Amino acid sequence: MTAGQGLSEGGEESGVGRGIACIVVAIFLLSICDAMAKWLGHAGYQAFQIVFFRYLFGLLPVAAFIWHNGLPSLRSQRPLAHVLRAGLMFGALSSFFAGLRYLPLAEAVTITFTAPIFVTALSGPLLGESVGLRRWAAVLVGFAGALIVLRPGTEAFRPESLLVLGSALCFALAMLLTRWMARSETNTAMLAYSTLGAALASLPFLGFVWVPPAGDHLLVFLALGILGGIGANFMISAYRHAPASVIAPFDYTALIWTGLLGWMLFEDQPDALVWLGAAIICAAGLYITRREALLRRKARAS
Repeated sequence: MTAGQGLSEGGEESGVGRGIACIVVAIFLLSICDAMAKWLGHAGYQAFQIVFFRYLFGLLPVAAFIWHNGLPSLRSQRPLAHVLRAGLMFGALSSFFAGLRYLPLAEAVTITFTAPIFVTALSGPLLGESVGLRRWAAVLVGFAGALIVLRPGTEAFRPESLLVLGSALCFALAMLLTRWMARSETNTAMLAYSTLGAALASLPFLGFVWVPPAGDHLLVFLALGILGGIGANFMISAYRHAPASVIAPFDYTALIWTGLLGWMLFEDQPDALVWLGAAIICAAGLYITRREALLRRKARAS
């Protein structure tokens, strides 16, 4: 659950094909990270410790991006915004990993797909963007899909799913902040400061949850951080090289990977209502993305 960036800060777009390739790789890598985080949770590590190592070792690929783009890419006009964004990313990943420990992998990922719907719902009051009746209808449909997955008030309801829903809300707020920061901040700066800031934010909690990691577990933590950083890089690179309306449908390939990984590693078998809710959430998210792309094209043409 993180956004990434390309390896360079500027230059010409190299085509839609490259963007699609980047998003497919990003989603695959981040799905593996989700599976590793769930496995570590089952091994006895709490979410705060997993988040700490995710971001600590995530600094390794970040260092490579800084080396490639140069120190000027770290210049910032909005340092306090970076602090807030790091806090939101820390909250998003901590609550996601906490809920992921108890939920089937595909079900948890399905709930996170409400993040773009939260973005649309909050873009009006927070960014002053106009949201029309059609997109509000899609927002309501998306949340109806979320209710099908969550099933509040029934025996199938799992309180841990609210942690993942809270994670989606934190991530949506981080994405809205990213929209605003993108006017002045480089991609490298946003990834570097959010990675470092989230790692530091987890430090105060480690004293309450710390478990000395076994040697083989430490290798999993290392892989989690490196693959997470690389996956984040590929994701923003994808959105740089191709329009969001083209890239967004490939986000939902996470359901394929997490469904397979959950079945192979944890014997997860989400029921039919989870898949129904997932289909509704995905359809609403895709409609919102397409509608926003259409409105942007009309605005540029006028």
